[in-house]
Amino acid sequence: MAKTDDVIRKSQDEQAKRTFFLLPILDMYIFREFMIPFSILLFAFVFLFLIGDVFNDLGDFLEHKASFSVGARYFAYKMPGNIRFVLPISVLLACMYTLANFGRNREITAMRSSGISLVRCGFAIYCVGFAVMLVNFWFNEQVIPYTEQQSTILIEKVKNPNYDERMYQMLQYRSSDKLRDWLFQNFDQDGVQHEVILKKYYIGDDGKKVLDWDIRAAEAKYIDGEGWTFKNVVRTPYNRRFFLPGSPEKIAELKISMEDIPEKPDDIVNAVKPPEELSSWTIWHMLTENKAMVPSLRGMYETILYYRLAFPTVCFLCVFLALPLAAKNERGGIFLSIITAVVVIVVYQVMTEIFLVLGKQGIVPPIVGGLTPTVAFLLYGWFFVIRKAG
Repeated sequence: MAKTDDVIRKSQDEQAKRTFFLLPILDMYIFREFMIPFSILLFAFVFLFLIGDVFNDLGDFLEHKASFSVGARYFAYKMPGNIRFVLPISVLLACMYTLANFGRNREITAMRSSGISLVRCGFAIYCVGFAVMLVNFWFNEQVIPYTEQQSTILIEKVKNPNYDERMYQMLQYRSSDKLRDWLFQNFDQDGVQHEVILKKYYIGDDGKKVLDWDIRAAEAKYIDGEGWTFKNVVRTPYNRRFFLPGSPEKIAELKISMEDIPEKPDDIVNAVKPPEELSSWTIWHMLTENKAMVPSLRGMYETILYYRLAFPTVCFLCVFLALPLAAKNERGGIFLSIITAVVVIVVYQVMTEIFLVLGKQGIVPPIVGGLTPTVAFLLYGWFFVIRKAG
């Protein structure tokens, strides 16, 4: 009897050692069965989003008689942003469908009975999820900021042919510390600014912002490492006691160092752009370079940055959640697995929107607002993976 127990224990140990061994036939089989529904779902969701964009924006192109090539370029520019959102749900539904189909045929039971853990069963899908996560991150950082900007310019040019020439006319900018207000009649990010008004403030004894001086310059240019140079300037100082304007003085050339005016042309352009057109690296640069940024604005950008870093991991997280959920619903069939997947992704999206608002408004710390939904679902998935794998 003892000998029989030793044989059984030895057999179980040998099976356990196989858990993370290379199993190319099994991995290729699971990979093939996963990629078929994933490809179909990805194409279907992208096509549905494209139809939605066409219904929303086609009227503008028809109304202004835009050419077919302009419309095609616009919808092509909209495509990467749509792909970013459909990748996670496509991965989750494809994973749930694949594993539910395995469960219906009792293939998961057969794999696990052979000593293969639940985590090892989904190794091929984990690899696909990780690759999709990297693609999504690349989309967010390198592709989407550019395509969002170009799509906006295209549709605005359809409505107003001179939009790209006027998009930076009468540009207003307030420094992140709220102590400088700029007005550019025509802003050129890489060249000389014309007809510039700059107002400089200071904080009074009562804690309120008080106007210190203002300048009106015919030209202004930023020189990297030196600061701003203004030409043909009219500078008006303000009395610090009575807060009245003094005598204007004309100055042919006025130089102000970077210590007094730290903002650069890139900072001004990035500040007026919507966050969707900024990469995470640009936001990080804005946060690290601008130490005087007011806490409310800093909190908003930090929340967006944490969200940007966490969102691509949803593609991998979906696989992480789908494996235990599919195994849990192995006897419930494909329909129950798909319903569960939809509920999971809807709950995640709702939590994401709620915490984003809370983080941007400063109700919760930025790291909480940007990372909480992802971390919560990661822990939830890890708990069920451990329990099921056991």
